[in-house]
Amino acid sequence: MKKKIWLTSLEGAQDAVQHIMASLKKYGLEIDGHFWEDDLEKMAWCKPRGELVDENVKMWIIYGSAESLVKKSVRYGLSMLALTTQAQKGIAFPIVVVQAGTPPVTADTLPERFSNCVVYQGEPSGYGAKIVAALHKPVAKVTLPYRIDVYGIPQIGQWFEVGPVGKDWQGVIFATEGETIKMHAVGNSGQLPEKSVLNYAQQGLKIDMGEVSFDGWAVQNVLDADTSYFVKVEGAPKAVMFCPYSQEDEAEAYVIRLS
Repeated sequence: MKKKIWLTSLEGAQDAVQHIMASLKKYGLEIDGHFWEDDLEKMAWCKPRGELVDENVKMWIIYGSAESLVKKSVRYGLSMLALTTQAQKGIAFPIVVVQAGTPPVTADTLPERFSNCVVYQGEPSGYGAKIVAALHKPVAKVTLPYRIDVYGIPQIGQWFEVGPVGKDWQGVIFATEGETIKMHAVGNSGQLPEKSVLNYAQQGLKIDMGEVSFDGWAVQNVLDADTSYFVKVEGAPKAVMFCPYSQEDEAEAYVIRLS
């Protein structure tokens, strides 16, 4: 099966998108894609998940202007789609940003989950061969001490899933910056639980990290490779923080900025 590329266009410029796709197809690449829908209320960011996590898709290209790439709602939606894609394909899954217009955008100005992406400007003739080379380069295996996934399901809501990699957690704390947690549960990893038993559940935790304040919930259920903590969050938090629950030792906290 030929390796495929998925293209997300943040712009409605169909001619520009078709030009990029036609130019890359000249290199023998199979490419498909969609136009971005900027609607956080409907969790539209989740719509192309199935295509992106397809085993034959080996690269994600995002086409957009500097104006689109700094818009908070777009950045949040892209971060959520990146999280759920990387949950299946790994954090080193190749992502390329093709920028339209000026001023130039650099990877370090993009949301955290795009910090290792490659940014190109200009015509496809200037970067097409580089994309071909990157597509056929082995993807590095990067192991994090945690796993995270997200779900956006109409009528059910927006959920975060976290759990350990390696050593079990004797509980977990999950907190948000700028939004409020509405519900939590513990269950089998990879699917939202229908029912849950929570051990020593806590709400209303205030966690200060530098100048940033997080609002958190916690449980003391044991989490392992097959068990996860699920948290329903409304709105678009600027960042999330989570860590193993510990009454004695100071646990390492993981912070992911989303916009």
